Amino acid sequence: MTLFTPEDLLLYLYKESSSELTIAIDMALREDWTLREKLQEIQSSVDGLEKITVAPRMEVILKVMQYARETAVESIQHHP
Repeated sequence: MTLFTPEDLLLYLYKESSSELTIAIDMALREDWTLREKLQEIQSSVDGLEKITVAPRMEVILKVMQYARETAVESIQHHP
């Protein structure tokens, strides 16, 4: 029984593992249910990361909009 690191399994999931490692993991997955579970856990974590979105807080957006309004008014007042 070969032990695979989480890094090995990540390489496998992203199809970046060597052909030898890919074959070894494929063979082990057929017989080792704990390895299949570990791979599924890692896959779930990766799927969760891909769904993360980042957005600024509404407070930040409002401050930027306020700054834009103020500088727009100043620009108009200085250029008749």
